[in-house]
Amino acid sequence: MPIIVGGIVEKDNKYLLVQESKPKCYGKWNIPAGHLDPGESIFDGAKREIKEETNCDVELTGVCNIGNHIVPNDTFVAIVFTTKLLTDTVKPQAGEILEAKWFTYEEIVAMSDQLRRADWIISAIDFARRGAAPLDLVRFSETEVK
Repeated sequence: MPIIVGGIVEKDNKYLLVQESKPKCYGKWNIPAGHLDPGESIFDGAKREIKEETNCDVELTGVCNIGNHIVPNDTFVAIVFTTKLLTDTVKPQAGEILEAKWFTYEEIVAMSDQLRRADWIISAIDFARRGAAPLDLVRFSETEVK
């Protein structure tokens, strides 16, 4: 079961989206997000994916969306965090991301047909705008469950 992690990156009332280069979603805009690596925490994975796709460093500040997507023969879980932007030298990830660009909320809503998953992206931004759940909502266990 793939776990997707990412974040809502906001600056000056604009949100950073990335334009996908994968064949199945070529040209679609998305929030910076990707697959969690084995042995990686969801916090570390979200920060890594945002850095890889945008070149921006962030601090996670809250949980704004947890999603579940079911497709034939697979199930995805996605966790989206709110962030605090630490460095904003935006540079799209070569070979993975066509472009990274800032958009207003109104622009994002108006371009819903150009978004990879409009319902998920707009919902995550809506929750981020209203206020996210605290990070301590997430609990970690470092011992094996028996």
